Amino acid sequence: MNIVIIILILIILLFLIRVMLFRTGLIHRTKKLQQTCKEMFYVHQYLKIPELNESMQPNPLYRKVFLYLHSLPSIEDSDFTNLVTGTNQNDIVLCLDANQLIEDHFLGATLYWFNQKTEPNRNNENRTGSFLLKIRKTDKRRILGAYLRHIHDVAGDMESNGKRELRLFVNAGDGGGGVRWRSVPFTHPSTFETIAMGEDLRSKVKSDLESFLRGKKYYRRLGRAWRRSFLLYGPAGTGKSSFVAAMANFLGYDVYDVDLEKVRGGDSDLKLLLLDTTPKSIIVVEDVDKFVVSATTESSPPATVSASGMLNFMDGILSACCGDERVMVFTMSSKDRVGLDLLRPGRVDVHIHFPACDFSSFKELASSHLGVKEHKLFPRVEEILARGVSISPAEIGELMIANRGSPSRAIKSVIGALRYDGDGIGRRKREEDEFDDVDGGDAILCTEGCNAVKDFRKLYGLFKSRSGKRSRPSNTPVHDRL
Repeated sequence: MNIVIIILILIILLFLIRVMLFRTGLIHRTKKLQQTCKEMFYVHQYLKIPELNESMQPNPLYRKVFLYLHSLPSIEDSDFTNLVTGTNQNDIVLCLDANQLIEDHFLGATLYWFNQKTEPNRNNENRTGSFLLKIRKTDKRRILGAYLRHIHDVAGDMESNGKRELRLFVNAGDGGGGVRWRSVPFTHPSTFETIAMGEDLRSKVKSDLESFLRGKKYYRRLGRAWRRSFLLYGPAGTGKSSFVAAMANFLGYDVYDVDLEKVRGGDSDLKLLLLDTTPKSIIVVEDVDKFVVSATTESSPPATVSASGMLNFMDGILSACCGDERVMVFTMSSKDRVGLDLLRPGRVDVHIHFPACDFSSFKELASSHLGVKEHKLFPRVEEILARGVSISPAEIGELMIANRGSPSRAIKSVIGALRYDGDGIGRRKREEDEFDDVDGGDAILCTEGCNAVKDFRKLYGLFKSRSGKRSRPSNTPVHDRL
């Protein structure tokens, strides 16, 4: 009887010890201690993957390791992980904390990754870091090459599936610390479906970019760099920047925005900027016509980058060697101010004109901004646009956003703005009475629409005097070689 009681007591004690171990984490600590003691009998080697290379530019391998490690199930078992918002604002993802260890297994070997962070110095604004790989020397020769290829393949699959976070890079100028580019997450929502563009042109651009993505072997066979170059020209507010954002989202490419005024080191500095870009990127140079004029006009301040340096940046030997899997985009307000040598094939493959808003673009804006595909005021808008009055899509879009609660009021504001852009106060006065009767008592006067566009242009610095009737640009976006 005593033996039975003793056995029962022992069972209860063992059960309580088991519960206590689970509740206090002692089993977990014991296993970690056992693993640490076991690793003490092996000789290890440490491999470091820094976030920045020797020239203080982003290390592409670091990015691949980052993607790979955050795809491992073992990240959930790390002692500390950060919860952060993913590319989609509704997604919450796990992210390794600084100075944390994560375990991986490959071909029977156990590997350890350490997320090492360093404090910023006075010359570097951002905190940099590195990943430290701990591997047994007995396993290194057997698996290291295959393991690195495995990381490359997994990260490549994640990027091709759209899981890579896009980034916007801007040249730092005199940023200090040897850093040429600074970056932020690229979250612009623009797509080809949301921008005002003719359906025919939209489909041709998408087809051209899809052909470019599949063209690596073809370009190699031709002995040419795997790149594509676009010229976007037209007045301000016609959607050139939104078009670049749509290209980036369509291709899944990062964006490098080159500000020529910050290129202080001349032609050589411009070349170094190109050297420090990465594949799968769009390199944007805006207002090229202004730069060319300032570089060739004696009365203008001397430009740090020469015209020949700009041409070499567009299609020189360096561009051919460092331009693989890149899209070059140049913007300007007009092609009339630059020479033909700047626009020849080879330097610029595709020319796309972004004119002032026509009726087709207006309907697309009304559909996307107001959810209206047809309206009884549409014929009046078409009639005014046909007279030669022009306004940028950005101005129309802002008027629609400001009056999005009432599609009728929004369209009437646009009509008022279009009349303001016309020539002849008397004609606008005669049309006011006609306009008042279009939609009953809810109609607004032309003067109200004029005041709305005046306020808008003052707000954005777009208000300017007019000396006469402006010529009407082309009614549809024109592409020369697409």
